[in-house]
Amino acid sequence: MRLCMFHPAGMPLERGWVGRIEGDEVVHLASQTLQHLFTGGGTARDHARYPLAGVELLVPLPSPPSIRVFDASGSFEFANPAAVVGPDARVGHPPGSPIAVDAGLAGLVGPETVVAVCPVARLRATALAPPKDRDFAIALGPWFTTTDEAPERPTVRATGAEPAASVFDWEGARRYAAENTKLRVGDLLLAPAAVVVDLPLAARVSVDVDGLGELRFALESP
Repeated sequence: MRLCMFHPAGMPLERGWVGRIEGDEVVHLASQTLQHLFTGGGTARDHARYPLAGVELLVPLPSPPSIRVFDASGSFEFANPAAVVGPDARVGHPPGSPIAVDAGLAGLVGPETVVAVCPVARLRATALAPPKDRDFAIALGPWFTTTDEAPERPTVRATGAEPAASVFDWEGARRYAAENTKLRVGDLLLAPAAVVVDLPLAARVSVDVDGLGELRFALESP
């Protein structure tokens, strides 16, 4: 199941609606957010249907409670939930610094497991020292795909880079993240980047993951 946030073109909404994508249509679901949807068991009453070509897709998870970014060793660091932007966003960045994009997958934590995955791109201003080099933009979208329909070894393609497979133990990461604390529905886990690409200061970027959709956004010169 592919789940998104959207509004019909020409009818912008403050928060958008939850939708289920079926072929070339989006079904409006009776839920406020994806967090509410999964807290309620992952189902909601259907409302109207809209042509996919006639809607604007929004960031599918605009306010995650937390974001943990894993590295290849299995450790993680926290990222800034306020930095999340959606598909087709115009992303500003620190002036004068080259930009690198860490492209791969994000997992959405549900009540007891990771319930869905989504393409993600974390931007880094490589002229700045950590952690401020990576504090300004995390692009997410265009939708989440529930794990029962997601490929086990998806290939990640990003603008200007060789494709690579993303293989990650989502449940192992979730269990580790939950040790000595409590995870909330809507927390995000980012797998180690499958593809890293350096970009010019103004560029259009595509992160295309087999079976999970294409995330597009644009870097905007300050």
